Amino acid sequence: MSSLLECDDWNDFSRGNEERMYLIEDWARFALDLPIKGFAPWVTKPKDSPYGRSFSYCTAGAFLLGQVVERSAKTSVQDFAGKNLFEPLGIKKVDWKFSPLGEAQTGGGLGLRSRDLAKLGQLYLNGGIWDGKRVVSESWVRVSTEPHVRIDDQTLYGYFWWLKSFKAGEQAHPAYFMSGNGGNKVVVLPDLDMVVVITSTNYNTKGMHEQTEKLLTDYVLGAVR
Repeated sequence: MSSLLECDDWNDFSRGNEERMYLIEDWARFALDLPIKGFAPWVTKPKDSPYGRSFSYCTAGAFLLGQVVERSAKTSVQDFAGKNLFEPLGIKKVDWKFSPLGEAQTGGGLGLRSRDLAKLGQLYLNGGIWDGKRVVSESWVRVSTEPHVRIDDQTLYGYFWWLKSFKAGEQAHPAYFMSGNGGNKVVVLPDLDMVVVITSTNYNTKGMHEQTEKLLTDYVLGAVR
């Protein structure tokens, strides 16, 4: 979420906004045809930003990364993920979404049961180990949950993981988490040895992330002793 492609889902005027991609048949070509973004004089440039990057939420870039995985693994994203991630974790019910050309949408929309989302969080909490077996390398768990770009004063970003502390009373708990449409969240809290999954179907509704964060802090973390 920090490439120099002119792609920003949080900006309705962005040429790479995901809503424009959904109108095109070839999503990979849509992403590759995006121009390099410019930085107006009043906008902080990447070289002057923390970690040397400028955050820009870009679904098209995440989809393009899926195509990179396919090229590298020489198999479809869904088969690669099934063999190397879902099968070792015993995840059997997976609902992929696809582009008009039949390519897996790695930029969002993957449907998993809450208990299976919890498995993904627990896998990371275990340092990449599940049921005594290595599934993801320890180094990748570490580097993907380290900060690589700053979003705002409270939030950093790793490799598709959001990084933030959640307060319960006076105590703040550092966390890394997945964040999906409608306020869906998979939150890993290493200092509490805890994974929290909050699922919702209030898609495209304002205020849902704030609502699920309130559920997390006031009720879940508030109950921890």
